[in-house]
Amino acid sequence: MRLSGAAWRKSSRSNGHGGECVEVAGNLSGVVGVRDSKDPAGPVLTFAPAAWRSFVWTLPSREFAQQ
Repeated sequence: MRLSGAAWRKSSRSNGHGGECVEVAGNLSGVVGVRDSKDPAGPVLTFAPAAWRSFVWTLPSREFAQQ
């Protein structure tokens, strides 16, 4: 998969202190890319757009929070 045209944007939830930072590229055809902003040359997770929307939609419910 070619990600060279990805327009990465940092999550508004990322802290600005060099900590946990996520970047998302939603401009790719048929896929959403997610990477660690501290390692832009590192691995990229890719998701189907519907799966990504479902994940983001679920976040406010804290369904993924550790118990």
